[in-house]
Amino acid sequence: MEKKKIKQKVWGKKTKIKEFIDNFGLPRLIIAGFLLALFILAPFVGADLPTQITNTINRFSWNAVLVLAMVPMVHSGCGLNFGLPLGIISGLLGATLSIQFGFTGPISFLMAILIATPFALLFGGGYGWLLNKIKGGEMMIATYVGFSSVSFMCMMWLLLPYNSPTMVWGLAGKGLRTTISLEGFYDKALANFLQINIGHFSIPVGSLLFFAVLAFMMWAFLHTKTGTAMTAVGSNPNFARASGINIDKTRMLSVIMSTWLAAVGILVYEQGFGFIQLYMAPFYMALPAVSAILIGGASVNKASITNVIIGTFLFQGIVTMTPTVMNSMIHMDMSEVIRIVVSNGMILYALTRKTEGSK
Repeated sequence: MEKKKIKQKVWGKKTKIKEFIDNFGLPRLIIAGFLLALFILAPFVGADLPTQITNTINRFSWNAVLVLAMVPMVHSGCGLNFGLPLGIISGLLGATLSIQFGFTGPISFLMAILIATPFALLFGGGYGWLLNKIKGGEMMIATYVGFSSVSFMCMMWLLLPYNSPTMVWGLAGKGLRTTISLEGFYDKALANFLQINIGHFSIPVGSLLFFAVLAFMMWAFLHTKTGTAMTAVGSNPNFARASGINIDKTRMLSVIMSTWLAAVGILVYEQGFGFIQLYMAPFYMALPAVSAILIGGASVNKASITNVIIGTFLFQGIVTMTPTVMNSMIHMDMSEVIRIVVSNGMILYALTRKTEGSK
């Protein structure tokens, strides 16, 4: 009897482990294990572990809002938002106009959000209208919208009548620079707020709280009547239509929300790194955000706040830790090359997960 009980306990533990692996996903578990191995290996190769943990947490807090922007469109059935650059452009307009109007310090961050909001509502509304006209091919159209909007703004950044000496090219006195420093404006506006420092280890409490508030608001919205209707539209549009839900209106709302979150997300990203990047920079922001939420366990028709948190931490952790550990091991500065290889590899893996989720 005792042997039978022991076998039952062992079998029960194996079953629980199998359930955990099935729920969390074996590939995701491998990625998490690899990231843990990098953290363990870091001190042995000469990398400062507290600093690396701080860098990972920082990058998580600066990128999480951009990943959160994926959630509304996934819930409404519009798929992954490859048109994220449209929202990012709204944020860039808010950022540059805030500086143009003379706002300084942390208040310039709040004003950038306020100024970006009408652009996000306008662009998101037009974007949503277009996606409603072409149901079934949303992600393809979103990709075209994202690419074309970036190309269009490459011309507009040169033509718009900005004249702030902080932003325009010094020789011509017009046209915005490729990179604009945020020193004196909203550089580290969130990152330094309530920051906890313990030796080389620091926690950007302000950035994490800001993301937590937005994530909670998204979670609360998805549990409202409108949020439930949005989920119903994404999971079963025929049932939603029969229930009297206005599908086009609900889808448009999700696109506007996603666009606004992208606008806020790029402002959070900028305050962390301390500069604004224009022209082709928004072109490279969508794929990492899409990849992060897919790595977190989302699919083209299902996403949660947990997927955002897990995916962003894993993606940014791998991208941060791999170059550092590899450089320390081989004693050569190949950080940028390794970062490009790793990030593109993660993106490729995530896009294969997208295909599986869409079947």
